[in-house]
Amino acid sequence: MVKSSAPLLRSLMRVGKKQQRSAARLLTVLFAPPKPAPKSRSTVTAAATPKPRSAATAAATPKPKPAPRAAPAALLKDAPAPGKWLTARYAGQSGQVLRPMSYWLYLPDGAPPPSGWPLIVMLHGCEQSATQFAQGTRMNQTAQKAGYAVLYPQQSLSSHPRRCWKWYDRATQQGGGDVPVLVGMIGQVLAAYAMDRSRVFICGMSAGAGMANIVALNHPELFAGLGLHSGPLYGAGHSTVGALGVMQHGNGARVDSAIAEVLERRPGFPSMPTILIQGDDDRVVRPVNQVHLRRQAMLINDLPAATPVRVALKAGGRGGLPHQLHDVYRGRKLILRVAQIAQLQHAWSGGDARLSFNSAAGPDASKMLVDFFGKHRR
Repeated sequence: MVKSSAPLLRSLMRVGKKQQRSAARLLTVLFAPPKPAPKSRSTVTAAATPKPRSAATAAATPKPKPAPRAAPAALLKDAPAPGKWLTARYAGQSGQVLRPMSYWLYLPDGAPPPSGWPLIVMLHGCEQSATQFAQGTRMNQTAQKAGYAVLYPQQSLSSHPRRCWKWYDRATQQGGGDVPVLVGMIGQVLAAYAMDRSRVFICGMSAGAGMANIVALNHPELFAGLGLHSGPLYGAGHSTVGALGVMQHGNGARVDSAIAEVLERRPGFPSMPTILIQGDDDRVVRPVNQVHLRRQAMLINDLPAATPVRVALKAGGRGGLPHQLHDVYRGRKLILRVAQIAQLQHAWSGGDARLSFNSAAGPDASKMLVDFFGKHRR
């Protein structure tokens, strides 16, 4: 293993210092041995008891100033969304033997529309939790404005010591592994809440993007659209060393053949509208993966290679980054959007930079996803 991974290690060492640290973390993630499941512990902690104040101290304490009329824009942007924030655990249905998985669910404030809320499934990346992903992407705030519910499954530490989804695993790519758990979890949420089953979408970041792609390709009837941010191409890897190779170089030999296998398993594959978001300066999952994913999206949607592409150049503006949008239509329907963001590294575009793998600069990826999903239904 060490000998076969040496060229990849040398390649990773040639990137900049900041990207070296990110790449080094992912090397540790992918080569680390699995950890045993943590023992259950009570999550209840005693509330801190306030210390009594003397009368003199109380008298010396200045009176609070009136609250300002409006909070700063930055604070408003990160304020918790006003809807419900629920947590639960999916352990399979009767007769199933599946590994339990925790999830968080955001329901927007107010009553659902007559058809139910549209639902976005968000899959986090390596070294992230579901709650960190929600905070970093600010997807709940975006979903509140647009009237979407959001489901955040969380990979367990017993499955991977850094919560990575195993997008490179051959059995998972073919519909095994965590795929039945995620599909069952989505079904549980759809049955328990007022959801619009014609408007269910799935997306993810990095390893979560790889896993979202796998779930959508194996269960296309569930989803009206797919969003991949900084994701690896589908159908390659098949080992930790192979995964590193895909992240750095893609895999041109598997671009077409992997989709051919999907279409052979699923004749009559329905349309899968897709948005691909990628930073041009990403040295962890390099932009060649977006090139390969674009080709795979064209194939899965039966779009000829000569289909016209509409290109829009965006200057970025205040706090943004220059980016390009490449749109492919079937008739008047937008089927594929490819967003290439200049200067963006391996981070969620327009996210909360206080958390790892989020960039404050750039277009708001969460808004881009919701805007794209708003054009589609199954």
